[in-house]
Amino acid sequence: MKKPLTVNILILGTLAFLLVWLNLFYGSVTLSFNDISAGTNRTIFYDIRLPKTITAFLAGGGLAVAGLLMQTLFRNPLAGPYVLGVSSGASLMVAVVMMVFGGITNYFSGKALISGAAIGGALLVMAFILFISKRSKSNITVLLVGLMFSQILGAIQGIIEYVANPVSLKSFVIWGMGSVSNTTNNDLILFIPIVSIMFISALFLSKSLNALLLGEAYAVNLGINVNKLRILIIVITALLTGIITAFCGPIAFVGLSVPIAARLIFKSSNQFHLLLYCFLLGSITLLLCDSVCQILSGTYMLPINTITTIIGSPVVIYLLFKSKTIS
Repeated sequence: MKKPLTVNILILGTLAFLLVWLNLFYGSVTLSFNDISAGTNRTIFYDIRLPKTITAFLAGGGLAVAGLLMQTLFRNPLAGPYVLGVSSGASLMVAVVMMVFGGITNYFSGKALISGAAIGGALLVMAFILFISKRSKSNITVLLVGLMFSQILGAIQGIIEYVANPVSLKSFVIWGMGSVSNTTNNDLILFIPIVSIMFISALFLSKSLNALLLGEAYAVNLGINVNKLRILIIVITALLTGIITAFCGPIAFVGLSVPIAARLIFKSSNQFHLLLYCFLLGSITLLLCDSVCQILSGTYMLPINTITTIIGSPVVIYLLFKSKTIS
């Protein structure tokens, strides 16, 4: 028997709160409320753990929402920012900014320019994949084209890495491993509004997304402007993927596996419900992965991509064996 929305949200919200608490107060240094008022512990809490935890919460939720929007738009359960090359497009543009125009980033306040480049790269790839999907009704064809395009972008990125100077290359390689610990409190001024506004915008599209699931013809009969809806989905997905990739690096499998897990766990096709479930479940996933990295790491922080891949891959494998809709 399915639980009502409020019960599910309460359960997910409680899990997210517990993981936020774990991320804030436990790690190489265990803190309490009394410890964070002054001194080194105050710096650890407010300048390191708080921005890292907020970033993990929003990045996990944002990637999951972006993945759900892509899966709904393409009506393909294996669509996702990482699989279809959207993250690769964002990464390539970041590589150009960091390694080719490295000197300019200081002048333009660094991360703002990197964020714009990542969003632009994600937007271009989303438009390209949509163009392909309109000319091929096969899910497999769209997936293969997305994967091949991702490989092409990766090859171009490899050329840029080969000719880059060692200092810029090292910075980019570390960024590419994925981390939620690179953001500062100043970065959150840009990060929090963009992710929040895009998530709220997606919620407003939920009724149209429900109609789109039943086919474009059905959506048109209901008076929905499908072309406008596609553009809005592309913009929201590109902004979410781009800004998260810019600040956290390319994080694998969250955008693909969390929407799948949400449908399997909650057995709902209501897009409003799924958007809420995906955001919270994505936040829980990345907070959990970050906690694991924090606990397992000693002197060095483990790349979060290693943990998201270990957790996300089994979900995708499960879908491949169970789904009857991939064709």
